[in-house]
Amino acid sequence: MTVGRYTTDLDKGDVLGPVEYTMSKFVVREYCHANELHQACYQGADPKFAPPTLVHLDKLKLYKVACPMGTGPTARIHYEYDATLHAPIPVGVPLRVSGTVTDRFEKRGRSHVLTTIELRTAADNQPLVTYRDTVIVSYRAAAEKAAS
Repeated sequence: MTVGRYTTDLDKGDVLGPVEYTMSKFVVREYCHANELHQACYQGADPKFAPPTLVHLDKLKLYKVACPMGTGPTARIHYEYDATLHAPIPVGVPLRVSGTVTDRFEKRGRSHVLTTIELRTAADNQPLVTYRDTVIVSYRAAAEKAAS
């Protein structure tokens, strides 16, 4: 478990969460405004669903709880993601997000961390989104420079 460490310390098998929260109308509107999602279903006074990409914020919730010391000695770079939407993400309903680090590997001198994140309803455990995320957490050159 990575509690008390940096996100750069995440390793294969680490479990993140679960974290429970309720998606608010305010968060949906602000996120959509910032990301230029101007559809009325997101920007109206009473949005019913969140856009699937809002799951990016769930990853940050998990990081904040599991790795409260922050990003670590090098910045984290969001490299690649893939999300499968199983059902619309409802506003005003308690949700539960959890994640597992499924792999950590080095490629071209960079450490990559793959995490699978699941967003479900808290009450009946209905799957909403499965999110596969790859981040680069360190560079060999940066680590060598820090060590010298």
